[in-house]
Amino acid sequence: MQIEEYLKAGKIASEVREMVRAKDWIGKTVYEICEEVEGEIIKKGAKCAFPVNASINEIAAHYTAEPNDPITIKDTDLVKIDLGAQINGYIADTAVTVCYDAQFDGLVEAAEEALSNAMSMVKTGVKASDIGRTIETTIKQRGYKPIANLSGHSLDQYTIHAGRSIPNIWSIGGFSLSDSSAYACEPFVTTEQGGGFVRNGQIKNIFAINSRKKTKDEQADKLLDFIWENFNMLPFALRWITKEWEEKEARRLLEILVKKKAVQAYPVLIEVNEQRVAQAEHTFIPNDNGATVTTSAE
Repeated sequence: MQIEEYLKAGKIASEVREMVRAKDWIGKTVYEICEEVEGEIIKKGAKCAFPVNASINEIAAHYTAEPNDPITIKDTDLVKIDLGAQINGYIADTAVTVCYDAQFDGLVEAAEEALSNAMSMVKTGVKASDIGRTIETTIKQRGYKPIANLSGHSLDQYTIHAGRSIPNIWSIGGFSLSDSSAYACEPFVTTEQGGGFVRNGQIKNIFAINSRKKTKDEQADKLLDFIWENFNMLPFALRWITKEWEEKEARRLLEILVKKKAVQAYPVLIEVNEQRVAQAEHTFIPNDNGATVTTSAE
C-alpha cells in the first residue's frame, strides 16, 4: 500500500477543498469553478482523480461543467463541490458544500457532523454497517434525511469505486474495515420533504473507460488510446478532450465509444423529490487506533 502517495494526494485535496470552502463563488459559472479547482490541484503537483463535480441544489452528484458551461451560481444555491487528487493513481476524494442561503445552513452542518462522527469511530475491524448507522442517526437527530442509495466506497490505484461500499444508512451485513485499504466516506443529506433517494437524470457529462477493445473506427480508437494514456481507468470530462479535439468531433467520437461500450457515461443523480442535497466527504485509511484521515484540514 502506497501510504506516502495517499498522504500527498490527501494534503493537496484538502488544501484545495479549504480554498473552495472559503471562496465566494456567486456569479461564477460552473465552468469557471471546475477549471479553477482542477487548475489548483495540478498547480500543487497532483493530477485530477476525476472531473470536479459542481452539483447544484437537488442534483446530488455527477454534474461537471460542459465546455464553456454558462450555468451561474446564485446566492440561493447550495453547491456540492466534490474533488479528487491523485498521485500515481493513488486517490484522495473529498467534498464540501458551499451555501449562501442561511436557511440551508443546517443541511450543510448535518452532512459535516455526520462525517465527523463517522471519522471519530472508524478503525480497523469496524463494520461498514455501523458507520452507516452513525451517519443515519446523526442526520435524523437534526431532522433531516440521509440519501439511502448513495454511499462511500473503497479506493484502489486508478480505481475510484473499488468494490466496497460504506453506506449512509444502517444496513444488514457488510464488511469490516481493513488497514490495507483506503476508503472514502461521504454522507449525503436532504430535507425532511426529500424522498431520501436519488434517481438518474438525463444529463451525462462524466465518462470512464470500460474496455480497450478496438471499435474498428480509426478516429474513435485514437481517442480511446488518448483516454487510456491520460486518464487510465479514472473518470474524465468532455472538457478534458476538447483541448486536443474540436468539440463537435469529440462529442461524435465519444458517442461511438459509448455505443460500443468501450466508454461508460455517468448520469447526474437527482434527489427523487427534487429537494436540496448537501454532502461532505473525507478519504481515510484505518489503523488499530483509529484512522489516518488523508484529507483532514489539520
